[in-house]
Amino acid sequence: MTISPSIEPALLTQGPSGRSPDLEEPRSIHLVGAGGAGMNAIGLVLAEMGHGVSGSDLRAGPGMTRLAAHGAQVMIGHEAANIGSADIVAHSSAVPQGNVELVEARRRGIPVLSRAELLSGICRRKQTLAVGGTHGKTTTSSMLALCLVAAGEHPSFLVGGEVNEIGSGAVWDTAGEWFVVEADESDGTFLALGADAVVVTNIEPDHLDHYGSFDELAAAFEAFAGNAGGPRIVCADDQRAAAMAERIGGCVTYGTVPHSDYRITDMHSSRTGAGFELSNGTTSIGRCELPLPGLHNVTNAAGALAAALELGAAATPMIDALGRFAGVSRRFERRGERDGVSFIDDYAHLPTEVAAAIAAARSGGWKRIVAVFQPHRYSRTAALWQDFADSFADADQVVLTGIYGAGELALPGVSAELVLGALLDSYPYASVAYLPGRTELRSYLRTNLRPGDLCLTLGAGDLTTLPDELLHVA
Repeated sequence: MTISPSIEPALLTQGPSGRSPDLEEPRSIHLVGAGGAGMNAIGLVLAEMGHGVSGSDLRAGPGMTRLAAHGAQVMIGHEAANIGSADIVAHSSAVPQGNVELVEARRRGIPVLSRAELLSGICRRKQTLAVGGTHGKTTTSSMLALCLVAAGEHPSFLVGGEVNEIGSGAVWDTAGEWFVVEADESDGTFLALGADAVVVTNIEPDHLDHYGSFDELAAAFEAFAGNAGGPRIVCADDQRAAAMAERIGGCVTYGTVPHSDYRITDMHSSRTGAGFELSNGTTSIGRCELPLPGLHNVTNAAGALAAALELGAAATPMIDALGRFAGVSRRFERRGERDGVSFIDDYAHLPTEVAAAIAAARSGGWKRIVAVFQPHRYSRTAALWQDFADSFADADQVVLTGIYGAGELALPGVSAELVLGALLDSYPYASVAYLPGRTELRSYLRTNLRPGDLCLTLGAGDLTTLPDELLHVA
């Protein structure tokens, strides 16, 4: 084991996937970029574990308020003095390496860790069940946390959304054995978690700017699942995930295909919910009625149930709890109604996610589905624009707006017009409008939406504020 001379051996260990802090004893931990969703959730868990937490960010917000309510010292703005007497300084991926607090920590010999390295230290404290996949992991991990809570298993969890029935997406419960964590594949750091058990919802092309090719992305997922001792829960409906399960062996599968270990049958979806039967071989697990529409949510729920059942949790309280599941922020989230027009917002930003959200809307009985889509990142649009050709087939009208860069610089020749061209090449008579600016987008929708419509905003960027602008601004 090789450790930098500036790193205290008792504090950090070095493994094949990176450094991991020893969090057995109380530490003083400073978080740079503490207001961001990922780092903020880690801060909440660390505080509940009994560590001294401080955090800084460029601006105030709900995340910083939550940290302060958990006893953390929060600071707005970045200064060298903010790190105080921290044992560890950690930062989100959005914080540049030249940040004054990181520079000061290195000057003083304080270990500087990434979010993933810090999270790996938390994972070492419990048995970790990591939920990964190109999409569906936030909802699946939220459902799984709720199921285990309902079954009396006292899980700790850290997921990418607020579990409404529990009131948080980050909880540390000393009474339980398992830690449920949403695993981020975007930069390969999910391999640093050292998960004991895994769920893989699907494997699709994304984050190719980091991996370089889909084969490399698939290899990372195979390592993520293959390195876990088990259980390994894999969705058999996704061909790439199912092929991975065959290669690594020892997996438990779920889905609608007949050979699934946990099989979904008798599905339905409506405006207000979806339901299904779940069985394991010839044994019926029970019928689950979700208050969320969409067959993709049926699959998410089946994956959560399969994972919890494999851990030994009781089925009945979990099925009852899923019947009360109020969803996750920005996942088919109902935002309101005005002048007979319904507004729903969804985080969907990949081709299959967009198609699934629109399919869920189609089962709702609205007169028209007006899908408003904001492409996310220039690199993602450059890699996937052709794959969006069929994503909007179930929409009555499509409205495209400009790309949300998420901090990326614009790429020459890459705009939402690529998506527009792919759509019109496949559906030349589709009703499509391209409105790259927010002002003209608002004006167009106010003029063209009519009673009985669903305005479905889709994307991982700032389009999420559009429903409120249309609902509440005269």
